[in-house]
Amino acid sequence: MNNKHKKYINRAFYLAQKGMGSVAPNPMVGCVIVKNENIIGEGYHKKFGKNHAEINAINSVKIKSQLKESTLYVTLEPCSHHGKTPPCTNEIIKNKIPRVVVGILDPHTKVSGKGIKQLEEAGIEVVLGVLENECKSHHKRFLTFINKKRPYIILKWAETNDGFIAPKTKNEIKPVWISNKYSRQLVHKWRSEEQCLIVGRKTISEDNPKLTTRDWDGRDPMVVIISKDNNLNENSNVFNSKAEKIIISNEIVDFKKPIGSQIIKLLYKRNIISAIVEGGAKTLQTFINENLWDEIRKFKSPLNFKNGTKAPIVNIKPRNETLIIQDKLLVIYKNN
Repeated sequence: MNNKHKKYINRAFYLAQKGMGSVAPNPMVGCVIVKNENIIGEGYHKKFGKNHAEINAINSVKIKSQLKESTLYVTLEPCSHHGKTPPCTNEIIKNKIPRVVVGILDPHTKVSGKGIKQLEEAGIEVVLGVLENECKSHHKRFLTFINKKRPYIILKWAETNDGFIAPKTKNEIKPVWISNKYSRQLVHKWRSEEQCLIVGRKTISEDNPKLTTRDWDGRDPMVVIISKDNNLNENSNVFNSKAEKIIISNEIVDFKKPIGSQIIKLLYKRNIISAIVEGGAKTLQTFINENLWDEIRKFKSPLNFKNGTKAPIVNIKPRNETLIIQDKLLVIYKNN
């Protein structure tokens, strides 16, 4: 495969990441326009409902006549339908861009090859499948939402060296921190990147967490709280943020049936394409038992509690490991 193509798709990945946390439920798309091996235009999807990456890239080109001699690189197939914005294919054709290099097809039924077909019918050369696996990984949230009709689910927890996520007897300081402050800041970054958090009632009542992005520059995600009897304390910290709260009570779901799948259906209907399940142990294990997860991010600290609440059980070896001061971040990525 042309290494030049890979180079510019990689650049498009970098640009696309800038839209993290702002474009959902749309995908994070990046676009680069190249003439004679020089980048003359760049763009990414900045905010849901606003211009797509291709339009921002075309608009960034100062001398529009150069577009007739350029190649447009984009991580996902250009749209060919009217949605919140006009079709990107129209602008590509209008500006007579002769070649378009695409990472992967858009699986959405409104696109799904139609964009490629429209470009080719206009006489534009289309190169498809550049860094295909990398593009699938980059667009994992969007692809999961479209193909599996559910959000991309990340399970996250911190556990002690001896396998507990909470001590047997809680002290007056809430919550009891297992991971260090740098690990917690990373978690706040993750929260800013996903649309919602899912926690159980016990986590709210015993830990009284804020569930915000206070140690990172980003918006607070929606919080979904599983509380069968909806008997939460209104003065809990979680209710002090402006983020939307959804209480999953017995008026909304049937607690005699698997809870995870019912919550996922509710989130799908609300166009939520990604969620982090933050606890507690019962809630996490529920999603594991129902096989409703795509990625696990687990912190393992050097602390020992000797007894308490046991951490969830997952019989899969982590794909990689990173040291954050004394904490080990174990990532079990992609539930096959």
